[in-house]
Amino acid sequence: MRHLVLRESAGLRYFTFFYLYVMQGIPAGFGLTAVVNYLIGKNLSAATVAAFSAVVGLPWALQFVWGPLIDKYQESIIGQRKQWVVLTQLVAALASLALLLIHDPVAQLSWLKLAFVVHSVFASIQDASVDAIAIAVVPEEERGRVNAFMRGGFLLGISAGAAGLSWLLHRYGFFEAALAQSLALLFFTVLTFFIRLDRTDRLVPTFGASPEPRRHNDNPPLKWLFQELFRAITAPRTLRLFVIIAVAYLCLGMFGWAYSYHLIQVLHWPDGDVSILQGGWGTLATLTLVIAGGTLADRIGAARLQRRVLLGLGSFLLLFCGLSFWWYNSAVATVGLLVWNLADPSLSVAALPLLMALCQPRIEGSQFTTYMALVNLCGVSGAYFTGWLLKFITVPVLGLVCSAVVLGLVWLLRPSRVLAVPETAE
Repeated sequence: MRHLVLRESAGLRYFTFFYLYVMQGIPAGFGLTAVVNYLIGKNLSAATVAAFSAVVGLPWALQFVWGPLIDKYQESIIGQRKQWVVLTQLVAALASLALLLIHDPVAQLSWLKLAFVVHSVFASIQDASVDAIAIAVVPEEERGRVNAFMRGGFLLGISAGAAGLSWLLHRYGFFEAALAQSLALLFFTVLTFFIRLDRTDRLVPTFGASPEPRRHNDNPPLKWLFQELFRAITAPRTLRLFVIIAVAYLCLGMFGWAYSYHLIQVLHWPDGDVSILQGGWGTLATLTLVIAGGTLADRIGAARLQRRVLLGLGSFLLLFCGLSFWWYNSAVATVGLLVWNLADPSLSVAALPLLMALCQPRIEGSQFTTYMALVNLCGVSGAYFTGWLLKFITVPVLGLVCSAVVLGLVWLLRPSRVLAVPETAE
């Protein structure tokens, strides 16, 4: 146990950030895929289910609230910012246990929503803390690969939550699915206790003892944090790059949510089948793609990879939605769903190293969580407005509009137009 030190082992860094994101992915897959598809299958309206998705995802859009607090109180005898990770993991696991009180998700929709929202609040703080630790301890030349392991862990967690817990939900019941999720979260929480950031960190705090000298500076003043954060995120060049990334997430999220709804409500696919396809099939291929993409991002530059990813996704969306009259063929519809499962991880493996490269020392937690909060806000807004838009337009038309926007972003990402790309990212 004394040798589990993040700053001293690349392998441990890959493993740690991988399982921490598995931990985040399980509830995301369960709540935002398995449960959402379950509610759609129970014939709840698109607006009602979209509102559920938006409310559950809203805490992730408010991460900018937690960033300054995490950076203000970042020093700890158990490791810089580690106290935030451990505490929020414990509370998130307890919130997951509250789901065991739900017996009928449809009849108890308000309580279901509340339990998931409470979990999301603390899970979002944990996510912000983990991201800040990653920026602080991962060398620049490793960030593409570490982000790949983070995203790969998240995907594996989503697979377990979406496919595995959906199977439990339909085979045994909601209680058993919620219990499996809670036990997994408690296991990962215990594992986190044994990981040190620095060799001098303690595994548990010693109350009443004199604090050991730290190699870091004291906790920074809150006023200074906000001043530096505002200066960093409003720099015109970096702001332009971030807006491009955020709009890309918005478009991809809108079509993904709409397509799942179309499969269940229009094409009458069983919601369990959709969840299993979204979370199960293709997981190994997706993980391979993510790891390869992370290595490629370190090799050719995240900015160049980002342009290629957006070009590929925009072109596929244009072709797939243009051939929407073939969606009634189950093989074509399945291929579309499996390919689109690669959209978010492909975008993230290039986008996250870019955003990390923009972050400044000592405010990395605040700055990165602000970026991610705004990206998540795009996802939440996308889910909400998609539920409303589907009253007026069809899913193929929505997809064609999204493809046009994504392809427009490729043009905006040309090196001659985006001068903000950090040298280390390009």
